Amino acid sequence: MNEAPPPPAHAVLEAAARIAPHAAVTPVLRSQTLDALAGAQLAFKAEHLQRSGAFKFRGACNAVWSLPAEQAPAGVVTHSSGNHGAALALAAVTRGIACHVVVPEGAVAAKLANIARHCATLWQCAPTIAAREAMCAQVQADTGATLVHPYTDAAVMAGQGTAALELLQAEGPFDVLVVPVGGGGLAAGTALALQQVSPQTRLVLAEPAGAADTARSLQAGERRIDFVPDTVCDGLRGTLGAPNFQVLQAAGAEVIVVDDAATVAAMRLLWQVLKQTVEPSSAIALAAVLAQPQRFVGLRVGLVLSGGNVDTDALPWSAA
Repeated sequence: MNEAPPPPAHAVLEAAARIAPHAAVTPVLRSQTLDALAGAQLAFKAEHLQRSGAFKFRGACNAVWSLPAEQAPAGVVTHSSGNHGAALALAAVTRGIACHVVVPEGAVAAKLANIARHCATLWQCAPTIAAREAMCAQVQADTGATLVHPYTDAAVMAGQGTAALELLQAEGPFDVLVVPVGGGGLAAGTALALQQVSPQTRLVLAEPAGAADTARSLQAGERRIDFVPDTVCDGLRGTLGAPNFQVLQAAGAEVIVVDDAATVAAMRLLWQVLKQTVEPSSAIALAAVLAQPQRFVGLRVGLVLSGGNVDTDALPWSAA
């Protein structure tokens, strides 16, 4: 795993310029119905409408286009439950280089299809972080490809922060930004964006109860990542990265832990009210606000809808 230091806050601005020719500027959505439910003014950054169907294209694109000219031709490799793999595959296409993606057994079919659509080479492994990293190391050794870690890579973190940067520039200022947290790429990138352009805005992270290592880690003052994830939010099952923890701790990030039933209920609301197809890992941001409305009442709240790659043949409505 890449344990390099996190990027400086200004790297988010540099990433925004670097990915501008390739990434979509996604819309900001609003709903009077959801505002009334929350008792707050909500602005949803629609990253499920980003290229490859998730915010992760931003970080992947920044990483791919940050590669030196002499290094890029060997391609890139990563491990991913789906969204980062698809994003890196598409980013590699924009630069005309190869991409290898290590995927765990049992990954969401829609996300695997999204990776394959962009012509990446898929490598399957056991559904553990250790197995993912071991196979990544083997592929890297065999091909010479550059590892682009899903969330601890500095260029990935900076790129992910551009979603919050756009939201702040288009609709800010906000009292609070709410983003999902798994490995911490989006969360740390958002913290860096806030540090750069809106330090007065609070950062609140939405985390599934079945993978609440960020909440435990920030409370303990050190990473607590010894757990087996059990959550419908497949995109949030990764363990919090060391540089990500460093950024979030320094930012004073808050965490709201949400059970899966509340997340699925929020997903249903977003489908029915906003008419947007988002995945559970995305809907958890709204679920966090609705779970603890007293923390947001009367405030201007920005939320990142992180992705929309849903396996429609296995919708989890029964968990609601």
